[in-house]
Amino acid sequence: MPDTLAVVGGGVIGLAIARRAAHAGWEVTVHHDGRSGPSWVAGGMLAPHSEAWPGEEDQLHLGLRSLQLWREEFLATLPAEVLTARESLVVAVDRADVADLRTVADWLNAQGHPVRWESAAREVEPLLAVGIRHGFRATTELAIDNRAVVAALERDCAALGVRRDGAVADLRELAADQRVLANSIDAPALWPGLAIRPVKGEIIRLRWRKGCLPVPRRVIRAKVHGRPVYLVPRADGVVIGATQYEHGRDTAPAVHGVRDLLEDACTVAPGLGEYELAECTAGLRPMTPDNLPLVRRLDERTVVAAGHGRNGFLWAPWTADRVVTDLLAAPTPPLASTTRSDATQRSGA
Repeated sequence: MPDTLAVVGGGVIGLAIARRAAHAGWEVTVHHDGRSGPSWVAGGMLAPHSEAWPGEEDQLHLGLRSLQLWREEFLATLPAEVLTARESLVVAVDRADVADLRTVADWLNAQGHPVRWESAAREVEPLLAVGIRHGFRATTELAIDNRAVVAALERDCAALGVRRDGAVADLRELAADQRVLANSIDAPALWPGLAIRPVKGEIIRLRWRKGCLPVPRRVIRAKVHGRPVYLVPRADGVVIGATQYEHGRDTAPAVHGVRDLLEDACTVAPGLGEYELAECTAGLRPMTPDNLPLVRRLDERTVVAAGHGRNGFLWAPWTADRVVTDLLAAPTPPLASTTRSDATQRSGA
């Protein structure tokens, strides 16, 4: 009889783990309450360079390792249409923002992860506003359609015999040999003390209309007077995101958040003002104090894979590999609680 595994959580992390474990021979059940979580409300950027900042080496190295897994392995297991962009262009609107971007670019180059500085950004992306000139290109970054990825993982899991079941209120309900907590901000309810908190973020979807400027060919990220905004291509338009602030578990889009996103997006790319406003949503990112995910063994039967913050899609391949490697090692003594630098060292970064 194969070992049994209960994965709590049906977002990109839980599904990636379930699929990987099923391939490894586990008998898997995914427990999910059916609600749309942060995987539904995501931009889909795989962007370790664009997210980088001096002093956050652990996040950078983990992101680069998982981006490599996306490029070398993970994308090949998904339909081709999930990929929506193959490059990021990070630009600035005013001089202070240019200085910040130059700092990031110089730091990345010094780290041995070069990006290409641009002084004529509008020649790269004609959708940009006339006055935007400076920024850098991250040529290895990608963007995917988050909802298409989740749907593909669900289909793959079903084809592999992964079962679906309802929500879990208490881990004692699960008789499986091994259990994985991949249920985002709800993980602390099942294992008190996990340092994961919800951080709200609004996101907007625009649909291209006939006569409008074309959808950008790459991800455009910008700072507008210090505020970050990103534009992510989709087959039918653009995803704009994302605000970030603490507001408990409120998932109602707020007027001020949507207003700021639209104003900043149209400052960066005025032609977006002619697109159709298709959707405004808000989600809750599962954040940790140091912005690194919690991926480790908690006891002989339980592994946590949560707290991925803004980078759930980026870190999904690395997380699935790390968790299933640990599962295959069971029932060896549980892993010691890792430090955050340990987590990235063990990633192979």
